[in-house]
Amino acid sequence: MSRIFRRSGAKPAVLSVVVLLVALAATVAMAGQSSGPDPTEIVPSSASGASAANRPIPGNPSPHVAPGFAPKPAPLSVTTPGSELVTSFSGLNFRNQRRNADGGNQLSLEPPDQGLCVGNGEVIEAVNDIFATYSAATGAQTSTSFESLNQFFFNQHQIDRTVNPPLFGEFISDPRCVYDAGSGRFFMSVLAFGRDPSTGAFEAPGTFLVATSKTGTPTNSPSDWNVTSVDVTNDGRSGEQTHPGCPCFGDQPLLGTDANGVYITTNEFPIDLNTPGFNGAQIYAIQKSALVAGTTPNIQRIEGAPIASTGYGSNGIPYSLQPATAPSAADYVSGNNGTEYLVGALEFGKQPFALDNRIAVWALTNTASLNTTPAIAVNDSVVTSQTYGFPPPINQPKGPTPLANSLHDPENSIDGGDDRMQVATYAHGHLWAAGDTIVNTPTGPAQVGVTYYMLSPSVSSGGAVSATVVKQGYVSVSGDSVTRPSLGVTSSGKVALGVSLIGPDYFPSAAYATFDDSATSAPTALRVAAAGPVPADGFTGYAAENGNGIERWGDYGFAAADGNSVWLANEWIQGNIAFPPDFANWNTFVSKITP
Repeated sequence: MSRIFRRSGAKPAVLSVVVLLVALAATVAMAGQSSGPDPTEIVPSSASGASAANRPIPGNPSPHVAPGFAPKPAPLSVTTPGSELVTSFSGLNFRNQRRNADGGNQLSLEPPDQGLCVGNGEVIEAVNDIFATYSAATGAQTSTSFESLNQFFFNQHQIDRTVNPPLFGEFISDPRCVYDAGSGRFFMSVLAFGRDPSTGAFEAPGTFLVATSKTGTPTNSPSDWNVTSVDVTNDGRSGEQTHPGCPCFGDQPLLGTDANGVYITTNEFPIDLNTPGFNGAQIYAIQKSALVAGTTPNIQRIEGAPIASTGYGSNGIPYSLQPATAPSAADYVSGNNGTEYLVGALEFGKQPFALDNRIAVWALTNTASLNTTPAIAVNDSVVTSQTYGFPPPINQPKGPTPLANSLHDPENSIDGGDDRMQVATYAHGHLWAAGDTIVNTPTGPAQVGVTYYMLSPSVSSGGAVSATVVKQGYVSVSGDSVTRPSLGVTSSGKVALGVSLIGPDYFPSAAYATFDDSATSAPTALRVAAAGPVPADGFTGYAAENGNGIERWGDYGFAAADGNSVWLANEWIQGNIAFPPDFANWNTFVSKITP
């Protein structure tokens, strides 16, 4: 979920906004001191100064004693792409988001929160808070515009700059998208909650929305999609359960599918920034056939204690449960009347250098009941794994940072993320997962690396879940960081893993590694698909935006298997955007890999 930056008093024309930002830079330069934004220009913050968005998972007690040393894997060599890189292109960027969509009636958002889905010869890329379509054959953009997600889901401006003072629209964040081979449809999800039109303050209700394409080749026009909204406020207003600290919203909704359902999981936090609390992961199982038909679906809500009722036990509050996607209909799990697997991390320290050596697998069984009377059962199992832990921030090389200079701030370092699970996919009989971790490298201080797992899960006729680690490993390089993994697996077991490569030796770049699901196969090289030429220079790290010198990144990449290929999307810095007039310079990069 992204931070938001708003220039107050902006005129309808984009040119007027540009003039305003240039004037601000000149004022700062003449004053010879930093000039922070007016309080009305940023997302409301809590009394303690906590971020309004992408709230960190709080530490919660666990009796497990983690190992005491961060992993020190053998580093991969960094090299150029091979013939497996079939197609690549620079995708959506900050300027598309802020200036090219909805006549400029958009907020400045960082990071992009990359979503990507591919099928039927079409590529759909979604970011905070726009999306576009591309040809899978050529990579050329096929949509004639960048569609604002506020316009798409709510038929409203993100911020209406045609009136003075401007008016806020619904808050939308964290887009995800999958192509479901079984139904031949695309599903795209976002979280949303209300905002006071005048002040921008967050308010109930909290929802997530799922858009289902009406055909297998949709445009980014709302007329090509059906939209379903699910209230997750959880304060009893809609007949749902009442949860502590609510009204709430579902942060970072994660998206998966099986033969019967579309599955959304969220992390539940109070909407009120000054209300502490974390209610953990929530699971929403939605009838897929009804979404495809454009009718009201059956929905089963799985919340609270049932999520941690068996092997997970007293280990802590579950968070960020990644539901699995499947590259083809043949990869759906049919046992136990339909099974959907989910994977989660179990590191509850949630602070730098906290470590763990366990992950957890959940199974939703009887998913076919979504088509009649939902009666899904949920069980879990804790699996001993390789060590992983909370990653540190990432230093960039020195380079031009015009926004930092205008604010008299030093260059940002990059947020190393956390160690929640970022990926889950079920392919070729195995459940794959990946996330970020702290790693020690042969040179320099601790860096960020990727930890990945290939699991063999099963569910007994009585519902008991078990999983064994078939293989696991790390992706890291010497002295630099790789972060925000996107991992796709074809139905034949070929794997492509995408990352952002950042460190003292690399401006933020897009890179990838390939291997397969044989027992001995592992990545041997990290290949740079797009080398960044300048540092990230985004507003979220700077003191003027209540930053702490660490710029938001990611928050995630995305991967999509398509036949014998895997499409990857990750954040990078192309260097074609800068202040003034822009307050961030992120880009995304899309690669088609045929391992």
